[in-house]
Amino acid sequence: MFGGGARPGAPGAPGLPFGGIPTELQDGVDRLLKTEPEHGDPTVNFTQRPTAQETRRLTLWSLLTRYPRLLWVSAILIVLMSVTMQAGPFLTEKAIDHGMVPGHHSLTVIGVCAAAYLVLAVTTALAQRSQVKVTGRLAAGVMNDLRVKVFAHLQRLSLDFFTDEKAGVLMSRMTSDIENLQQLLQDGLAQFAIQGLTMVVITIVLFTMNVRLAIITVLLIIPVLTAASLWFRVASGRGYDRVRDGIANVLADLSESLHGVRIVTSHNRQRHNVIHHRNVVGEYRDANNYTAQINAVYGPGTQMLGVLGQAALVGIGGDMVIHHTLTIGALVAFFLYLNRFLQPIQLLVQQYNTYQQGQASVFKLRGLLETAPAVDEGPESTELPPINGRITFEHVSFGYDPANPVIHDVDITIEPGETVAFVGPTGAGKSTLAKLITRFYDPTAGRVLIDGHDLRQVTFASLRRQLGVVPQEPFLFAGSIRDNIAFARQGATDAEVNEAVRAVGLEDMIERMPDGRDTIVHERGQSLSSGERQLIALARAFLAHPRVLVLDEATSNLDLQSETKIEAALDVLLEARTAVLIAHRLSTAMKADRIVVIYDGEVVESGSHSELVAAGGKYAAMYETWISQAETESAGAGAVH
Repeated sequence: MFGGGARPGAPGAPGLPFGGIPTELQDGVDRLLKTEPEHGDPTVNFTQRPTAQETRRLTLWSLLTRYPRLLWVSAILIVLMSVTMQAGPFLTEKAIDHGMVPGHHSLTVIGVCAAAYLVLAVTTALAQRSQVKVTGRLAAGVMNDLRVKVFAHLQRLSLDFFTDEKAGVLMSRMTSDIENLQQLLQDGLAQFAIQGLTMVVITIVLFTMNVRLAIITVLLIIPVLTAASLWFRVASGRGYDRVRDGIANVLADLSESLHGVRIVTSHNRQRHNVIHHRNVVGEYRDANNYTAQINAVYGPGTQMLGVLGQAALVGIGGDMVIHHTLTIGALVAFFLYLNRFLQPIQLLVQQYNTYQQGQASVFKLRGLLETAPAVDEGPESTELPPINGRITFEHVSFGYDPANPVIHDVDITIEPGETVAFVGPTGAGKSTLAKLITRFYDPTAGRVLIDGHDLRQVTFASLRRQLGVVPQEPFLFAGSIRDNIAFARQGATDAEVNEAVRAVGLEDMIERMPDGRDTIVHERGQSLSSGERQLIALARAFLAHPRVLVLDEATSNLDLQSETKIEAALDVLLEARTAVLIAHRLSTAMKADRIVVIYDGEVVESGSHSELVAAGGKYAAMYETWISQAETESAGAGAVH
């Protein structure tokens, strides 16, 4: 978030003075502040190379062990609950056999059993309350760390990853996948452990009560239950993978439609988009139906298994009572324990669904975190010292697809303080050369150097601190105009921001805004014109004071009036620094000290405007075409008038 980017109308928002706390609310605010724990100053140390902790393989266990104290407390509470919850049938047996047998009535025994039952119930309730609180804190801490870890990893990934991956899919990783994990950690794993431990405790108790009856019961239930559970594990895992992919596709399609809503509306494509989204949502629905069918088989199947086990127990246990090899109290307790043994099976089905969803999310997040940047910073990388700005391409070749190179054996040297324009047809490789200078990509052959330093051997921070980039489509963030200008220098003073505003000619626009520099712009700057967004981007670059400036077709989408303002701003911005212009309009290229013509990924001409026109080559042909088009447009405008 930007330093001053509070929402409009909020206390402390730029340009809106804080009115203070109403007197009738002050006491409540003071009490609330007294209960607020000390959080300390937040510290975020981002490094291009992840730390050993960040490279640790993502598993549920690795997430939990970051908070060992909470994990141990939760484990102790789970064991306590599993034991105390199972004392009821034992007390019932004692109350029946020693307090309710005809001829041996004992209200004392019944009272003691009832009191013990109450104490254990209260203990269980208190332990459950504490366990929910502890696991809630554990889940909140883990999810906070995981969100920061995933976001930091996204900052490290190279541009090619974001070119290939859909934004909606990445959003699903940060939203639904992490939310599934939070649900699993907050409630699912604890319940899974409680129910599993309950089954173990009850199994032990059953064998201590009557070995023969316990063996018969276990042999009737466990083999069938194990086989069904193994099938369910495989089938549900496959189903929840489909569900995760389905929701990712839904979010990706939604994100694309929202970002392109103007194009959709202008081309009347709403019906087509609805049909396409219906198909995407339909695939997600089918995946959910598949998991529902699996649950419909496994859940009722285990219930039926439990009923059959109880029926067998009544028959076998009843016969044992008749032959006086089992007491009535023991049979009742055994029946209650068996019922409690089967109850966790149903709960485990529900929790296993949660576990499968969480595990599927872990796999998706692990795949994201294990994606290595294509352009990485080596452990031996050094700090790039303050540069003069000499840029050298040494026999550079590059291709986004290695089989289809875009750049072929380019050899160029740009001197410090020189402005060089790359011109050529669309797809010739002009923007690719700019991306190699900023090290968004690495050459597949050759080297790119600044002041003799190979860019692959310097740190990203020390390189990009001395570079300025103005793209064809400048990106503005939701926040104030001031925050957007100071984006590259968060510590910039108001005087420095004002200097940048004056340098690029933004004063008129700022004066028209309701809150001046503190006016909030909409997401992506949609509330501003293309020219205004471009001027803010130029002011941002000016404020960064780069030694090398790269402008990627910064005037290609502007009208004549806006272009005139941008050209004037460029004159200020290009002064006393090395500049690379990716020029679509030759009027921009003519500002350069030297023009380099790129054709089919190769340098075919290089020289000043007058030299290239006199040479009669490709640039001369481009210039002649540009002049004739300008004359045609001028003549057409004159005819209209």
